[in-house]
Amino acid sequence: MSQKQLKEAFISNLNGTSLLEVSLGLPLAPLCLLCRGLLLILYHLHNGKPLRSRTCSLLLDFAVLVSPLLFSCTVLSPIIFFPPSIIAAICAGIFAKIYSQRKHDTRAPFRQIVKDFQRTYLDSEYIPAITALRVYVNVLTSIGILAVDFPQFPRRYAKAETYGTGVMDLGVGAFIFGNALVCPEVRQKSYVTQAKFSHLAKQFFSIWPLIFLGVGRLLSVKSIAYQEHTSEYGVHWNFFFTLAFVRLAASLLLAIIPTNKSWIVAVNLAVLYQLILNITSLKTFVLHGSDGKDTRVGFFNANREGLLSLFGYLAIYMASVQVGLYLKKQRNSVKDWMEAVCSLLLTVLVLFVLLHLSQAHADPVSRRMANLSYCIWVVAHCLTFFVFFLVTDLVLLFTKLLVKGSSVPSCWSVAKPPNTSKKDETEAVPVRRESELSHACLISAVNKNQLLFFLLANVVTGIVNIMIDTIHSTTALTLCILHLYMFFNCLIMYILHAKNIVLKFW
Repeated sequence: MSQKQLKEAFISNLNGTSLLEVSLGLPLAPLCLLCRGLLLILYHLHNGKPLRSRTCSLLLDFAVLVSPLLFSCTVLSPIIFFPPSIIAAICAGIFAKIYSQRKHDTRAPFRQIVKDFQRTYLDSEYIPAITALRVYVNVLTSIGILAVDFPQFPRRYAKAETYGTGVMDLGVGAFIFGNALVCPEVRQKSYVTQAKFSHLAKQFFSIWPLIFLGVGRLLSVKSIAYQEHTSEYGVHWNFFFTLAFVRLAASLLLAIIPTNKSWIVAVNLAVLYQLILNITSLKTFVLHGSDGKDTRVGFFNANREGLLSLFGYLAIYMASVQVGLYLKKQRNSVKDWMEAVCSLLLTVLVLFVLLHLSQAHADPVSRRMANLSYCIWVVAHCLTFFVFFLVTDLVLLFTKLLVKGSSVPSCWSVAKPPNTSKKDETEAVPVRRESELSHACLISAVNKNQLLFFLLANVVTGIVNIMIDTIHSTTALTLCILHLYMFFNCLIMYILHAKNIVLKFW
């Protein structure tokens, strides 16, 4: 077998892992974010000032926010429950130290601190957990696309061939989920102020970079005979095309249907698609082609997975739009957000029950078809992931109240409640967002240029695969390459952030 065939076989015919193992890995990234925030607050407590060194901030962010993820998906993967437990214990220790060493003049009874915390006023327009989720989905995806080519990355974490729940299967749907949370229809800016036709025209124009990247990836992969997993999207299709067409189709639907009814569209689309898969021969066509022998003759046969999975991804997108609208509701206090956490957890519980029923009576999870079970699984896990980040932000906010003047990048900042007097009734309350004021934050850096970060990761992944025999790499070499790869990607984003450069030209 050629090197290309060896690498294709290395990532093919896999069955994924259990739902439980995927769920156990979800708290890791939020715990890393919590640990970084608590360390910054502890530094402020001991030094009386925040950490200002850009170099130290970058190294701290990379060591705490990224490096644990690299270890968890390689050498620590046999004990996936261990890293979150250790980091949670470290966070508990740091919090205990902060609580015991806070200044005497700010030492109020714990019950009073909790009451003050619940009444804390927040900026309802800025939800840092959304930013953290979108950035971490991008970071985890970037890690996965290169790590999957190394033997130290467990095969059960890679994308399943037909049925199964690999960690990377979740990443694909999470990308769709994250994009929908901040789509124009949710933000309701251009969507409200412009006519529907001009809004659609703007959305059509905005997807051209994705089409361009999709074509670029197709041409580059074919020209250098790069390894491909054909049953993932097909011969010519790729994820950039999926992102573009799902976004365009969603904009068309939302121009016809009220945005607050998007969940109805999502449910009907996913259920109808599953019924057609089960009742007709469509499932056989997706899995085996029109002749039952996995033919790839003709465009539709060649790209059947990519084209037909659009229905499932569109259902995920529409469901995520509804989630985005719910999160954008006016919530001014911590108490309001604590109630939102309870509501989201209840929704997650319902979704997991539906997932169990769907797998038992409809079909197991299949990313290849993006079936009903896959849609429910993605939305349930993404909501769980988001809740973890939301709780992280609330814990950090509570800790900041213990240390006056402390700041944490990409975290809620306390704001003064609006003046209720008639004189100031209509005046806006200025809210200082720490994510904007901070000059050194990896989360903000990646968030500013997310598409560029993902594109850079894809390009560097291709270069590494061409230059290195990844399949036969030692553990030490693998860890070294993955750390250098992620540090390079993060450094580029960090430099652009420091110079306030946003490479967006569409």
